[in-house]
Amino acid sequence: MTTLKAQVPDTLLNQVSELAEQEKTTVDQLVSIALAAQVSAWKVSESITSRAKRVDYKAFDEIMAKVPDVPPVPGDEL
Repeated sequence: MTTLKAQVPDTLLNQVSELAEQEKTTVDQLVSIALAAQVSAWKVSESITSRAKRVDYKAFDEIMAKVPDVPPVPGDEL
């Protein structure tokens, strides 16, 4: 495992320290979890953006035109 040195505002460190104490874990572990979650969110966002650029709206419209225009099955209403 690699050690990462970062500068954070004192107020943020205090909040993280309090949360770590409440969760009965270490600041290191809490920061590691938070960093992993944020990196994952960024990757998902990149993936969605990439897929959106490849969308074929004409094909989508053709597929949607095949969906019958009927009321939803009871229980599936919005």
